[in-house]
Amino acid sequence: MLILFLKERSAWIVYIILLLLCMNLLFYLDSGFSGVSISYFNIIAISLSVVFLVWQYIKEQRQMIHFLGNLSKSAEVHSNEYISMSPYQKKYMEDILTVFEQKNSVINESKIQLQEQTDDLLAWVHEVKTPLTAMKLMIEQTNDAKLRKKLESEWVRIHLLLDQQLHSTRLATIEKDNRLEKLDLKLIVFKEIREFQSWCLEKGIGFQIEALEESVITDRKWVAFIVRQILSNAIKYSWENEEIQIYTERDQDEHVLLHIKDFGIGIAQQDLPRIFNKSYTGTIGRESVQSTGMGLYLAQNAAQKLGVQISVKSKENEGSTFTLRFPLMNEYHKTFGR
Repeated sequence: MLILFLKERSAWIVYIILLLLCMNLLFYLDSGFSGVSISYFNIIAISLSVVFLVWQYIKEQRQMIHFLGNLSKSAEVHSNEYISMSPYQKKYMEDILTVFEQKNSVINESKIQLQEQTDDLLAWVHEVKTPLTAMKLMIEQTNDAKLRKKLESEWVRIHLLLDQQLHSTRLATIEKDNRLEKLDLKLIVFKEIREFQSWCLEKGIGFQIEALEESVITDRKWVAFIVRQILSNAIKYSWENEEIQIYTERDQDEHVLLHIKDFGIGIAQQDLPRIFNKSYTGTIGRESVQSTGMGLYLAQNAAQKLGVQISVKSKENEGSTFTLRFPLMNEYHKTFGR
């Protein structure tokens, strides 16, 4: 800060130096002044200049700290401080407060517009769910079994996209929308598998469930969403007539680990660090598979807010294993403060 202050006061410093040079030149031309007197004058002038600059620096620092510290104070406090200001400080204060008011006005308007857009989007998603439910009933009444399976798998994809959009909108307020409870992972996983039943039948995909007896404390709705996104990826990128393995275990610190392993196209090693990036679709198999790159991004964001860690191991053309590592109870207290 001192260097910045000196740079801003460089005009003052140059003026003082030029003044001293002129005075010394006059003293030199006037033979009535001795060298000792000129030296005393220079020492006193330089000392006073240094003292003045130091005093000015300390004064301005205190004023700036005081000003910044009081920006959030009430109008009454600002009014009392305003009276004690110099005319220059009053003008400076008025300009800054005007800028702050303008920016706050723009921010508030943007917040209102964003909230309106969010509300409209949520309303749209809920409105679309009504005809989607009707379509589900109509599909179930289709006599052609082959056509029915195809329509059901496409219906699942539409449902997943709407579900992603709904949770994407609610993600910003997840802290207000979560409720911690003890959950049986088996029930969560089985419920999500049933949602993908038609899609799995179309691809001939089965599930091998092992050691899925663990319980965790987390939010039911959001952990189901995370499992749903990972399962949909496992089904989407699995080869036909393959199995998806799902099992749990505990690590050395007694954290519950939920593994979801597929035997599909896998993920290229160069893609692994970026698979959780927004809209990133990777390289392997993406030419023939529709992908938005949003599922894992949303799952990772939701998991971070719940204190759940997602890791992945994958090898090209051999498959991928996604692991959810659930926090212990004391770690939840640190995350949520409850």
